[in-house]
Amino acid sequence: MSFSGPGEDRLAIRELIDAYADAVTRNDAGAWSLTWTQDGEWSIPDGAGQTLTARGREAILALWTEAMKQFPGVVFQAWPGAITVDGQHAAVRSYTCETYGGEAGTTTVRGRYEDLCVKQDGHWRFRRRIFTPLSDTFIGRL
Repeated sequence: MSFSGPGEDRLAIRELIDAYADAVTRNDAGAWSLTWTQDGEWSIPDGAGQTLTARGREAILALWTEAMKQFPGVVFQAWPGAITVDGQHAAVRSYTCETYGGEAGTTTVRGRYEDLCVKQDGHWRFRRRIFTPLSDTFIGRL
């Protein structure tokens, strides 16, 4: 996977990644949920070796709301590693660095998202996001 496809679509997908990161940092559930398609799917680790998967925007938002309790004051940074646009679909790989504070001090989690994005009504949205931590330590249970 590399960077290919129309530049305006790749830029719009980069802006989607940025909007997602901004909404996480501001803890703005409404803005965050709008980055997803209605039939989206989100998979994240639960901190105990299992994967949690939510399907549909409402279920995804409920999982995110619960997950955000583990990350007080998070600063979420994200950047694309690859964007391949094919018509109204795109395969995307992005990386994250999440820093947050808690009782144990400051924690940083680095990770990778493997995404499928779709263009609906002129806007790019996430249809599927699969998160894999890249840090040596992933703290927290959901």
